[in-house]
Formats: sequence, structure tokens, C-alpha cells
Amino acid sequence: AAKMHTVYSVCVCVCVCARMHFQYYCVYVCMMLLFGNITQPQLQYNTRRSLSTSAQPVKDVTLFEHDRTRFMRLLVVCCGGQFVFWTYMAHFAYTGLRDTRGASEKGEIKASTTGLVGMWRFDMNLGSNAWRYGFTMGCLAVGAAIVGLGTLFCRRSVGRVVLHRGGRMVTVSTQSPLGPGRGQRITVPLSQVTCYAHRQESPVFIPLRVKGYRLYFLLDKEGTINNARLFDITVGAYRSI
Repeated sequence: AAKMHTVYSVCVCVCVCARMHFQYYCVYVCMMLLFGNITQPQLQYNTRRSLSTSAQPVKDVTLFEHDRTRFMRLLVVCCGGQFVFWTYMAHFAYTGLRDTRGASEKGEIKASTTGLVGMWRFDMNLGSNAWRYGFTMGCLAVGAAIVGLGTLFCRRSVGRVVLHRGGRMVTVSTQSPLGPGRGQRITVPLSQVTCYAHRQESPVFIPLRVKGYRLYFLLDKEGTINNARLFDITVGAYRSI
């Protein structure tokens, strides 16, 4: 019995640690999308990087590429499963919770309480309109938020960055669960693209800002930078936009 209790305790600790790590990863991704480099913000403007306008390749050059199709498909499955689960919970909250006010007053059903002590202990009628609609809307909001964050992460994860011939235009392609090259493609002048952190400063993602888009695009550092020097003086250079 003691051995089984020890194994159970270890399993619970592992599950809790894994859940905390996943939550930290989600929070980190959201912060990167909103604010770019959050680990070393003081180095954004202190690091001097030259802005070169003479980098004019004679043909299109793929500066960055990273295929995460398998991960995006898994993300779609997970988000879809979460949405179905929270939709079912909303349906259960709307149809399954009963108003026990009259029955509890007659003594047929024992009134539900918070289970706390002192001033925090009070009766709860989970079937009342306030609780029923609150649970329903809360579950729907959680499911929609999970799907929205998954979609946003997919549309902001960069799969390829191409510097076109002449060095004046850049194409940023995002990831897609349908396969490489099926995501969103954004072609803008090089002057409208900037990295707010050097690729060696960011531990996980390189934040890329494109003029006209509110949130950052994320370049996974596990991807391949084919020409590091050309990347640093073109797309990876800091410029005010």
C-alpha cells in the first residue's frame, strides 16, 4: 500500500509539473505575440545593428524556413477537442442545473453551500438563472478563447521568409495545418519589416514586426536560417516602423 501511495504521489507531481510547464509556455507565447522580446528588453535599442540597403541578391533567397505542419495539425486536434468539451459543459450547465429554491425550502433537497467556513459560507442555488447562465457563458468563453489562441498562434508562426531579387521586397509565409506553403503570405517592402530583438538574444522565438499588423510574428529558433549575415542586415535589422 505504501509503495502504491508513493507511485501515485509521483504521478500526481509529474502531472502538475507538466500542466504548469504547458501553462507557462502558453503565457510566454501570448506575451511574445503582444510585446515581442520579453526576456531582455533592455538590449533592443542598446544593440547596434547596421541597416544595409546594398544587400541586393540576384535571385530570391530563402532566409528562414521551418516546417511545423505536424505540430499545427496536433494543435488543431487539441483545440477542437477542447472546444467540444467546453461546449458540452455549457450544454450541461444550461440543461442539467435545476432550480432547487422551492425544494430546499420544503426540505426535500438539502441546500448546496460553498463548503467554506465563516463569512465565506453561504447557500448556493446552482440552478438559478444567474448561476446557470454564468456557467454556460463561462464555458463557451473558455472554449472560444482556446480556439482563438490556437488560431492566432498558427497565423503568427512563420514558416518561411524570402528576400526577393533586388533586396527590396520580403515575403513572410505563416504555418498551416494543411501543409507547407498553404498558410498566409505577406509581401511587403523590406523597410516595413523589422526584428525587435537579435536572433541571439531571444531564447525561443524571434519577434518579427510587419508594418500594418498589430501583433508580432514569431520565428522559431529551431528553424533554419540559411544565410545568417544576410538575415542580420535585412530582415533581422532593427528599424523604426
